[in-house]
Amino acid sequence: MTVTLADVAARAQVSPATVSRVLNGNYPVAAATRERVLRAVNELDYVLNGPASSLAAATSDLVGILVNDIADPFFGIIASAVQSEIGGPGGRAGGERMAVVCNTGGSPERELTYLTLLQRQRAAAVVLTGGAVEDPEHMTATAGKLRRLTEAGTRVVLCGRPPVPGADAAALTFDNRGGGRQLTEHLLGLGHRRIGYVAGPPERTTTRHRLEGHRAALAAYGVADEPALTVHGPYDRRSGYDATVELLRRAPELTAVVAANDTVALGACAALRDKGLRIPGDVSVAGFDDLPFSVDAVPALTTVRLPLHEAGARAGRVAMGKEAAPPGGVAAVRGELMVRGSTAAPVRG
Repeated sequence: MTVTLADVAARAQVSPATVSRVLNGNYPVAAATRERVLRAVNELDYVLNGPASSLAAATSDLVGILVNDIADPFFGIIASAVQSEIGGPGGRAGGERMAVVCNTGGSPERELTYLTLLQRQRAAAVVLTGGAVEDPEHMTATAGKLRRLTEAGTRVVLCGRPPVPGADAAALTFDNRGGGRQLTEHLLGLGHRRIGYVAGPPERTTTRHRLEGHRAALAAYGVADEPALTVHGPYDRRSGYDATVELLRRAPELTAVVAANDTVALGACAALRDKGLRIPGDVSVAGFDDLPFSVDAVPALTTVRLPLHEAGARAGRVAMGKEAAPPGGVAAVRGELMVRGSTAAPVRG
């Protein structure tokens, strides 16, 4: 059933004219009223230019790229690679399309809002990057948004993100479990048994999968998984620093620290140096992603390389119809262990 402007007005308990003013932005509206109208628009999935079915042949030249944090090189590399593939025949502006990078800040609510806005703009394609939030309500809402986008003629591709059940979206997934296991097995093979783990936000799929890989490696070597040796936090340098200080407080005898990503690993290295510890002489450190600065860090990071640019470029080609979606709609992208003999070394003593 088509949702009308009058339906939105009824839900928000305002006049249709007020709804129009909010959506067009051409007249001042009280903040509380504006918020109520936008909430009604999202709840009803109102599309400004009419029913989604009528838009299947009328997509625009806009491509939306959703990222958690554009300042994070992980997302910047993927977004840049996607953008490099979205030009070519098919667009109305000389074959070119306009990429719009939507920075969610990791907020599930912002993610849903951007999907609604892109639907209203009749985006030609939408690429969602990075891990998903593991909340049943949010996952259901996301599936609904993606389903409506594809019904409207928008191609949807997930890059570095698990498939969304109930949504017709191609998914290029990173093998975070395999990479996490490989990394910890490398440290265990060097003789480390007291390994601290600085994990990402607990609600993120990327966090859970990498941590599962780490724990699988510990189990394979018969090493107990101690909850006290895992600390969660954001995917940033400050988190790596603070978590490592906490790990050293809990277990001063640590011989290695595995970080959720390379940025977190840099924070871990800084904390260890501030505590007067040598890397890797006293404590080894490992990261994840192999971001550009990893090889130039002093010492260079041992890490798992994810082919971020390659995956982003492929996502862009699939989104533009230049390349077929993977069989079954899902393709696993594997990482490569980068052992540089620098931040990770055998246990001494």
